[in-house]
Amino acid sequence: MSHFRGFFLITITAFLICSCSKSKSTITPTPTPIIPSLTLVDVSHLRDNKQVISFRFFINVSPASDKDIKVTYATSDGTAISGADYTAVSGILTIPATKTVGYVDVNVTGDSLRQPNQVFYMTLSSPVNATISGTGKATGTITNSGTYYPSDSEGYFSPSTYPGYTLAWSDEFNDTAINTNIWNYDIGGSGWGNNELEYYTNSTNNSYLANGKLVIEARKETIGSNNYTSARLNTSGKKSFQYGRIDIRAKIPVSHGMWPALWMLGSNISSSPWPACGETDIMELIGSSPNRVVGSIHWAQANGTSGTVNNAYFLTKGDFSEQFHVFSLIWKLNFVQIIIDGMPYMTADNTSISSGTWPFNAPFFFIFNVAVGGDWPGPPDSSTPFPQRMFVDYVRVFQ
Repeated sequence: MSHFRGFFLITITAFLICSCSKSKSTITPTPTPIIPSLTLVDVSHLRDNKQVISFRFFINVSPASDKDIKVTYATSDGTAISGADYTAVSGILTIPATKTVGYVDVNVTGDSLRQPNQVFYMTLSSPVNATISGTGKATGTITNSGTYYPSDSEGYFSPSTYPGYTLAWSDEFNDTAINTNIWNYDIGGSGWGNNELEYYTNSTNNSYLANGKLVIEARKETIGSNNYTSARLNTSGKKSFQYGRIDIRAKIPVSHGMWPALWMLGSNISSSPWPACGETDIMELIGSSPNRVVGSIHWAQANGTSGTVNNAYFLTKGDFSEQFHVFSLIWKLNFVQIIIDGMPYMTADNTSISSGTWPFNAPFFFIFNVAVGGDWPGPPDSSTPFPQRMFVDYVRVFQ
C-alpha cells in the first residue's frame, strides 16, 4: 500500500511539472500600447507698434506616434479681445505620424498704445490617437510697450514771450523720438550718491515721446541687483546755459518712494566735482508729500561739504500728479529765483551763502529724472503702483 501511494505522488508531481513547462513555452505577453501626450506651450511676445505679428503656440508630442494625431484647437478672450487685439482661430490640427511637434499661429494686431500686458488663451480638446497633458490650455501674453501714451494738457501754461527776453532755445518734444543731439542718457544702478534703487536705462521702456510730451517712466522690473528701472536725461556737452529765464512745464508722479526732479548742474563738473560745480533744483518732489515741491541751490562750503538754500511750495488743493504746472528759474548775476506757475517762492543771491564760493555765475546743463527710493524719499511700499510717469510738455530758455 505504501509503495502504490509513492508511485501515485510521483506521477502527479511529474504531471504538474510537465504542465507548467508547457504553459510557459506557449504564452506570449502582449505589450501595453503607449499613447502619446500633447503638451501646449505658453507664448509671450512684444507687440509691434504697427505690423501684425504671429504668436506661435507649439504643441509637443511625447513620445512620437506611428499614427497621425488630430486635435481640436480654439482661442478665447482674456484681457485681449478678438477682433481688436488678435484674430480668433479654431479648427482641427493634424500632426503627422513620427512628428514630435505641431503648432497653431495666431495673428496679433499692431498697436503703439502703452498699456498693461494683455492675455488670450489657446485650448486643445478631442484628441485622436493621443491624450492631452494638463488642462490643455495655454496663455498668449501680449507685451504692450509701445511709445504712445495718451495724456491731457490740463493745467497752467506759461507765456510764450516775456518783455526784455528772447527765446534762446526750447525743446517742445513734438518729434517722434528723443533728440540725441540734445539729450544724453545716464545709465547705471549704482545708487547715484543717494542710495537710489533704480537702474537708469536708455530704453524706450523708460523714456520716450508721446502726444507731444517727454515721458520718463519708472517701472518695477529687475536689472542686475536693481528691482526698478527709470531714466535720467541730461544735456551735458550739448546744451548749457548761463543766465536767463527757464520754464519747464511738467506733470509729476507723487506715490510713496518716488523722487522726480528737474534740475541743473554746473558744466564744469568734471574739473570741479559736486558740490563745487553747483546745483540748482528747479523742482524736486518726494512722493510722501504729493502736494509739495522744493526749490534749492547747493554749493561747496569752505570745508567741502554741501551748503543749501531752499524753500517749499504747497498746493492748497490736490497734488502735483493731477495737472501740469510750470516750474521756472529766474537766473541773473549773483541771483536765482525759483517760481511755480508765475509765483516766486525761493530766492537766493551771493550774500545768502556765508561759507564757500557762489558757483552760479557760470554755465549749467539740464537733468530730468525720476528716481525710485533713496535717502530722502525712502523706498516704495505696497501703496506704490507701477509704472510711474513724469510728463514734460516743454523746456524753454529765454535770455
